[in-house]
Amino acid sequence: MLDISLISNLPPFAGIDRDDLTGLINLAKSSRFEKGKQIFSEGETAHSFFLLLDGHIRVVRITPGGEQVIARYISSGELFGIAQALGRDTYPANAVAAVDCVALCWPTGIWQETIERFPRFATNTYKTVGVRLTEAQDRIVEMATERVEQRVASAILKLANQTGRQTDDGIEIDFPISRQDISEMTGTTLHTVSRFLSAWEHDGLVKSARQRITVTQGHQLTLIANGEKSD
Repeated sequence: MLDISLISNLPPFAGIDRDDLTGLINLAKSSRFEKGKQIFSEGETAHSFFLLLDGHIRVVRITPGGEQVIARYISSGELFGIAQALGRDTYPANAVAAVDCVALCWPTGIWQETIERFPRFATNTYKTVGVRLTEAQDRIVEMATERVEQRVASAILKLANQTGRQTDDGIEIDFPISRQDISEMTGTTLHTVSRFLSAWEHDGLVKSARQRITVTQGHQLTLIANGEKSD
């Protein structure tokens, strides 16, 4: 049985009293997904909605030309697969476990009942949708107006802020991430990402090894992300 006190402070459950939260959790089941597991596919009928308890999920879109684009990463405590909140009955993207994950899963069939019975959960879910739509709009602006170096620096800083853990060297992104992953997040090539990371590592801004990236000079990387430092 999941200890309610361990999850009551998560944003999706903000403002929900203990009895209601217990009722909401009792409607879910816990599932484990091994690293690399595709949890659901773009265009698939939405069978469940989820809350990630532990791990990181990679949200991937496939372009008409067959190229893979990483739309975002989901971290512990976040909702995902909430197609119904978008007015959809299919998933808008692929969800892949970036590491071994544990999630709460609710069947789609109880979505309407759930948001009616637990209005605070509905409010929190739609707030999540609003935040992600804003992030998507910001990303469109970044792609249109920022240099590639800025986009790569911004992506690394966002991941460090979202998932980072303090180490002796700096803030380490707390899951394996490859240079290819970063290229798919920023709309550039693997060669370009490798060139920037190698240069930043040489200058002491980051450390990169075995799909692990540590931000060692966050201020300097922020200057690059803001376009305040030349190539």
